[in-house]
Amino acid sequence: MSRFVRASKYRHVYGQTGKKEYCIENVKVSNSAWDTNLVSVSASYLSLNWNASGGGAFAILPLPTPFNPVPNNFPYRLPDVIPLARGHTAPVLDTAWSPFDDSVVASGGEDGNVFIWKVAEDAFFGWGAEKWVPQDFDPVSQINASARKVGQLLFHPTAEYVLASASGEYQVKLWDLGNVDAPQAVLGGHTDTIQGMAFNSTGTLLATTCRDRKLRLFDPRTGGEPVRVTDGHSGIKGSRVVWMGDKDNIATTGFSKMSDREAIVWETGGLGIVKKLSLDQSAGVVMPFWSDNNILFMAGKGDGNVRYYEWESDSLHALSEHKSTDPQRGMCFLPRRALNVAECEIARAYKISGTTIEPIAFVVPRRAEGFQSDIFPPAPSAEPALTAGEFFSGKKAPAKLISLENGAISTGSAPAAVPTRTTSAPAPAPAAAPAPAPAPVRTPTAPAPAPAPVAAPAPAPAPAPISISPPKSAFVESPAPSRQATLNGSGDDSQVKKLQEENSVLQKELRASREKIRELELQVEAMKANAQRAAAALFGTQ
Repeated sequence: MSRFVRASKYRHVYGQTGKKEYCIENVKVSNSAWDTNLVSVSASYLSLNWNASGGGAFAILPLPTPFNPVPNNFPYRLPDVIPLARGHTAPVLDTAWSPFDDSVVASGGEDGNVFIWKVAEDAFFGWGAEKWVPQDFDPVSQINASARKVGQLLFHPTAEYVLASASGEYQVKLWDLGNVDAPQAVLGGHTDTIQGMAFNSTGTLLATTCRDRKLRLFDPRTGGEPVRVTDGHSGIKGSRVVWMGDKDNIATTGFSKMSDREAIVWETGGLGIVKKLSLDQSAGVVMPFWSDNNILFMAGKGDGNVRYYEWESDSLHALSEHKSTDPQRGMCFLPRRALNVAECEIARAYKISGTTIEPIAFVVPRRAEGFQSDIFPPAPSAEPALTAGEFFSGKKAPAKLISLENGAISTGSAPAAVPTRTTSAPAPAPAAAPAPAPAPVRTPTAPAPAPAPVAAPAPAPAPAPISISPPKSAFVESPAPSRQATLNGSGDDSQVKKLQEENSVLQKELRASREKIRELELQVEAMKANAQRAAAALFGTQ
């Protein structure tokens, strides 16, 4: 009998853990039990939910890429006290980076607030210098998103400054960051905690998973009830969802009734099951990630393995598995436009393991020189296809793509049709547009976590800097209507002056409280170090 091996250019992809100089050590990961990935990344920076005293905070750290030169003295074994993005009054639960501005990040927390932060270009210069004093980041905008916690955040893939937030009110709210007074749309119908959400490639559809074991599909602009609802994974443990690029399929991970971990691929027309895959019997939530190479990565919390499958002919074909003895608490993937194509790196993950964040490069082993066009389709670019106003007014546009060979910008596939709102009779699946043609030849881009960095071409043109309307103070109670009128110039000068003085006093108190928190953190770290030395001396004498 003849034996046939399925032909695939990704059949020999392997994961390579970065060397120590590419890792970030001495991180203090949040102890919150809320189920998110804990870490998020742009082409230039990484954010991490931090275990901080005095409310909620997260860390912002630079990545060594040509998009963001890092000073030579930046310590990748972090000091005990570092600058943090503070402002939340309760633990930070999730962060998300803008796909169109690598320096803009949103954070959501248990206090029900969403903060928008913009990282200054010189924010990390001076680290490690003598008498260096950490300066915390300040938010540029605040959204009072919910009376309860905000558990997940997600930026729109084609419209600039459109943000989705999932709250403890069992709703998804869509915000225009230029006007944060009220959400532009509210998506309901959930009866329990929202566990995952994902936009399609054009942002015209939004899928959510929920603790009530339902999978829902929404038109994010019309708001209200979902256009499709079906039974999802039968197990009650965490379920996640990811859209499979420009295809009319979504992938979810979850648990069966017998607590087996499983993955399901659905078609979006009627939310029917296309493929169901049983993984194993571990207890950790499986985090799914999609790559436009038609590869689905799945990483389980609590174990050190990352499985990856190729989607072809309506089936998931197992490629391989990256194995490690170090369990992961969270993971995220680098935007494809920042990959090192010179080393045939098709994806890069950042894994939280203990007190270390380590990169894992997924590489196609090839000896041929030159750009490998067959393994590097165009990637989503840093240029938005729509403004927030255009999106909410009903305009549709495919994402703009960038060639990983020469940085040329092209237009992606056409947006998918929105299905009719129903919960029973399935509608026909939206027609898929042809995938964009890959670029023909290759040049190096960003350094991989593997051995030696390589020269990179000039990055694609950066989008215009963020322009957000002046927000309410991030640290002062929102003024009543009469006081707001005064701030807008309709009141008397003495009232304006009084409010400015009040704000100045509160800002001074805030700075003093931050300095006190840093002093206490240093004292705690010194006490820990003394306790460790005492223990070492004690056991050494026995």
